[in-house]
Amino acid sequence: MDADAVAPLTPHRPVGVAIVDDHPVVIDGVRAWLATEPRLTVLATGDDPDEVLRAAPEADVVLLDLRLHGRLVLDKLAELCASGRRVVVYSEHSDPRTMLAALDAGAVAFLAKHEGREHCVATVLDAASDRPYVAPSLAGAMVGDPRPDRPVLSDKEREALLLWFQSMSKASVARRMRISEHTVKQYVDRARIKYTRAGRPAATKAALLARAIEDGLVRPEEIGIYRSHASTDWPTP
Repeated sequence: MDADAVAPLTPHRPVGVAIVDDHPVVIDGVRAWLATEPRLTVLATGDDPDEVLRAAPEADVVLLDLRLHGRLVLDKLAELCASGRRVVVYSEHSDPRTMLAALDAGAVAFLAKHEGREHCVATVLDAASDRPYVAPSLAGAMVGDPRPDRPVLSDKEREALLLWFQSMSKASVARRMRISEHTVKQYVDRARIKYTRAGRPAATKAALLARAIEDGLVRPEEIGIYRSHASTDWPTP
């Protein structure tokens, strides 16, 4: 499913949640937690992401156990995120390397299973509104991130940034890349998060462009290319 089909949130409907976990007792527990929050409703549960989302294609947020049937499913996580899904990883594997790998795969948040109802509800609500929520365990992983201060962007993240820097709107970038505008926003936000984690925050578009050029992720001569080949999208705010 493409994220274009993810319905925009309105104040008049609860956030739809899909829970994927291969432990029924965990599903029952999380469902009970979310049931205490009237702004949330669980639409489907199960141990197979594809089956769960076939049952609830309109889900706003996917709460995904990172280990299913004995293996880490970072590949499935990346697939879901690339399709525009808002995925919150919920896992007992809360070592910093695994948490950061989940973020790099596109998860909007990581929640350790020991962190309890309050953080679970807050994380899902913020994820549905495209707001970052950093639970305590994830904050610790970010602070302790030992990787170099030059973020590594995926090919898709770099492509989205380059087109956006060329003054395309995010909607235009989405059309060019044949993905949803929501996914474009995810790529841009993930780049910002990576720079923030590296201790080099880039709150504005200009600051992010400067960082990308500093790190050789984008060459200055690439910024003007789009004007001459696709003028119908230029200029855009």
